[in-house]
Amino acid sequence: MSLVVYLAAFVFGMTSVLLFRRPRRATLADPLTLSTCAAIILGALVLVCAAPATLATVNSLTGVPNFGAPLTYGMLCAYSCAVLVLLINWRGGSRERVRRMVLRSVAAYGLLVAVIVVLFLLADADTERLTDLDTYYANTPFMREMILLYLVGHSAAMLVMCAVCVKWGREVRGLLRVGLRLILVGALLDVVGFQLTKYTAVVARWYGHDLDFLSTTVAPPMASLAALLCSAGFALPRLLPAARAQWRGFGDYRRLGPLWCLVRAASTAPRPGASWWQLPQARLQWREVSIHDGLLALAPYFDRRVRERARDTALRAGRSPHEARLAAEAAMLADAARRAAAREEPPDTDGGYRLHATEVSGTGGLVELARALHGAPSSLTRTVTEPEEPHVA
Repeated sequence: MSLVVYLAAFVFGMTSVLLFRRPRRATLADPLTLSTCAAIILGALVLVCAAPATLATVNSLTGVPNFGAPLTYGMLCAYSCAVLVLLINWRGGSRERVRRMVLRSVAAYGLLVAVIVVLFLLADADTERLTDLDTYYANTPFMREMILLYLVGHSAAMLVMCAVCVKWGREVRGLLRVGLRLILVGALLDVVGFQLTKYTAVVARWYGHDLDFLSTTVAPPMASLAALLCSAGFALPRLLPAARAQWRGFGDYRRLGPLWCLVRAASTAPRPGASWWQLPQARLQWREVSIHDGLLALAPYFDRRVRERARDTALRAGRSPHEARLAAEAAMLADAARRAAAREEPPDTDGGYRLHATEVSGTGGLVELARALHGAPSSLTRTVTEPEEPHVA
């Protein structure tokens, strides 16, 4: 059981690590990101604290039987509060209103944690129970109230979250709506699979029945699954767009390969250090800067005659004007790279021509040029590479 719970806590916590990959100042300045990470981290800590192995260790270190119980329940209350704070920040509004609602939530759950600690100190709970504490002490004074209070506090947060997700789900679209649905499924699973089973097992004890398996066997995995779904719902609208951008960056980085191979010898941009862990966007940015530096170094070798001959050939082959321009620039660039590599003198033509790739923002123009280099037809190559002209890459 402990291994399963620890695994769920690890997966749960890794989501916050991904969110924290953003610049620290940006993270700390964004209440939504900060509250999202706080809720996810506290959810992971709840799972860690609830594991029987953790409970046994905490009890042993403190020398107090069942000390792990108020620790876990207090952590669960903190997680419930963090969920409400996240929903408040997610909803937005005036700064004063958001601040007031956050303070009220923190005050209410802070008081609840204090009451849980006091009730535990007043209770007689000397027998250590690692998996069935809720049902074993269901009829014990003060412990009974403590158990009921932590369940009610968590239920309130989950029910509010369900209501908010249903309401907002009708107003939003796209990834935010998908995230809300995941949160709703996770919250409902928490309410039905964890809380309802706990309530049923505890109430059964009140009336002399034994349904402990609901609390010890059914509730823990349901709580872990619910936490993972909620974590995915909170993080998906924030992580998926970034993941898509990184994937697009990876694709552009690879597509720029032919162009980079052609101009890398001319580029004087400083090489980055060993950085295998760099994200694709960072790699793409360095390659884009280096390619532009190489194009600038090759500009004096641009030959207008090569470009015009390649453009005319492409137009006769039925290419559109834009495609013909790209094919002509690819041929001229290949010729310039050959001249530079052979240390020839620049041609006696205007070398101030501006490539299409340098006239547009982003990597789109460079990618088009790289494709033109990679896919230059053989007929165009033969025309461009007449006796004194270069071979098209």
